[in-house]
Amino acid sequence: MSQITKRALEESLKKMLLKKPVNKITILDITEDCGISRMTFYYHFKDIYDLIEWSCVEDAAKALDGKKTYDTWQQGFLQIFQAVLENKPFIQNVYQSVSREQVENYLYTLTHKLLIGVVEEKAMGMDVHDTDKEFIANFYKFAFVGLMLDWIKDGMKKDPQQIIDRLSILIEGDITRALDKYRLDRPHQNP
Repeated sequence: MSQITKRALEESLKKMLLKKPVNKITILDITEDCGISRMTFYYHFKDIYDLIEWSCVEDAAKALDGKKTYDTWQQGFLQIFQAVLENKPFIQNVYQSVSREQVENYLYTLTHKLLIGVVEEKAMGMDVHDTDKEFIANFYKFAFVGLMLDWIKDGMKKDPQQIIDRLSILIEGDITRALDKYRLDRPHQNP
């Protein structure tokens, strides 16, 4: 029952965001639309931004389901774009409001999950510190999210597949090369 209530609150919020900005929406607006009490809202969320964060995390989990390998990273990234497009009014409204940081955190979380899976897969059999793998995943995460934030800021007009195709050409083989440079068992070369 808890998930059903949370989903209902999420749907009400998304419906409200079609009509007005997030900073003009009240908890009373959402609860009246759902037909539940304010107390029920507070049982699940501390405020509207907590609901937004939960919604982003739930969408993220669905978008990346099973798409965290080197062979599927492009599909995973495309699914992130599609999840953002499916929630375009929600994402744009939240992004253009005081909670832009929540959209960024949502995208950082999403892309990190995708990229750390790819890095871990490519590091199999290599002796590389976890901190170095994390560094590589974070490097690509910031690049991916930067591209996506520009796309959101520009109104989500460009075809996500074209962005991914260009990105794929740019980074082909780079994760493996980066991991190779951090290998602990790498033979040292004389200058």
